[in-house]
Amino acid sequence: MTRGSEPAVLSPPRTLELKASDWHGLRAVTIKLTTRAPIDFNLIEKSHLLVALEHARRYDGETLVEGLPKSTRRDLTHKLTFIPAGCAFSGWMKPLESLQATLLYIDPSMLMVDDGRGVATRDLRPRLFFDDDGIWQTVRKLQPQIGSTGDRLYAEALGAVLAHEIVRLDDRVPALMPMRGGLAAWQQRRIVEFIEEHIADDFPLTTLAGLAQLSTYHFARAFKRSFGIPPHRYHTNRRIERARALLADPRISVAEVALELGFSGASAFAATFRRTTGLTPTDYRRGLE
Repeated sequence: MTRGSEPAVLSPPRTLELKASDWHGLRAVTIKLTTRAPIDFNLIEKSHLLVALEHARRYDGETLVEGLPKSTRRDLTHKLTFIPAGCAFSGWMKPLESLQATLLYIDPSMLMVDDGRGVATRDLRPRLFFDDDGIWQTVRKLQPQIGSTGDRLYAEALGAVLAHEIVRLDDRVPALMPMRGGLAAWQQRRIVEFIEEHIADDFPLTTLAGLAQLSTYHFARAFKRSFGIPPHRYHTNRRIERARALLADPRISVAEVALELGFSGASAFAATFRRTTGLTPTDYRRGLE
């Protein structure tokens, strides 16, 4: 277990390339593991931690963040993870390639932004393997400053922008209207956001019911009342919508799309895609051409 704003201790020791910089309220570290030996990590940080994975693919492993279901996702490239201060973060992986990542340790005071909502540390929720273009753009701008004697004021300004974007994550979910007998707007927002962040993961209905603070029975009824379909079908539909977007890129194979979205293989993905759309992934891609 590690504590404090230092890179997670990896076991066993391995070749590690590292650059680091400290600014007001922010410590930034870039790491590159140059071997493919198995990795274990287990930590609790005093600072908030944002992990930006540049290159990270594994053929086996799992990641656990306190309060979230574990993820066995294999392709983690260009994914973000946010772990609030004091939140347990652990896991292991067998890499397919050298791992490259940027770790950003953020002082909790940086995320108490006075924007009229009085955001505090307790309001921040962990997020595992999510996408956010705004955060990535800020991370990209920070990376050249790490380990250099560049413009300190510029780096600290970027750190403030990054903190604000993390606080604003909840605001990027569209407003949802409550329906009599259905889920309240805050429950809908929490469920939709969770499903989007865990689109490639399998999780039990009890996990969603817990987020809505309802029993499984009442949650299933309220969800269908609000969305018109059961939770499992909604999750599947969102997976297929994400698959449509990925299939539009001819550089990505059908097998890679299946892996990206957490299917057990290309055949399972094709069966689900055809059942939902009436077309196989290959036929759908051919139609785009």
